[in-house]
Amino acid sequence: HVQLVESGGGLVQAGGSLRLSCAASGRIFAIIAMGWYRQAPGKQRELVAAITDGGRSNYADSAKGRFTISRDNAENTVYLQMNSLKPEDTAVYYCNADILSSSSRHDYWGQGTQVTVSS
Repeated sequence: HVQLVESGGGLVQAGGSLRLSCAASGRIFAIIAMGWYRQAPGKQRELVAAITDGGRSNYADSAKGRFTISRDNAENTVYLQMNSLKPEDTAVYYCNADILSSSSRHDYWGQGTQVTVSS
């Protein structure tokens, strides 16, 4: 059984910063990739940023230059540093991990953490 636990969401003013964390635990052999998605009310869930176990990252255009994804492989944790936040960044942010256990490979999701940016 694998669990992703997120933390770090909250309310911040426009121009402020937040740092999200997501820790994976359970029967993990390897984590192929970890990432952050977000879903605003009435919109589809979208990729914000992702990072492979080798450290290669990619970002949505809306996140480039403002957000930084990083991971601690030893702690099975991924972070999202969000700077210069805008009201349009308001959404529920979900952690995602592509995890290889001893016998299978699955996609896992966290429970989501609310980020609200006030203007």
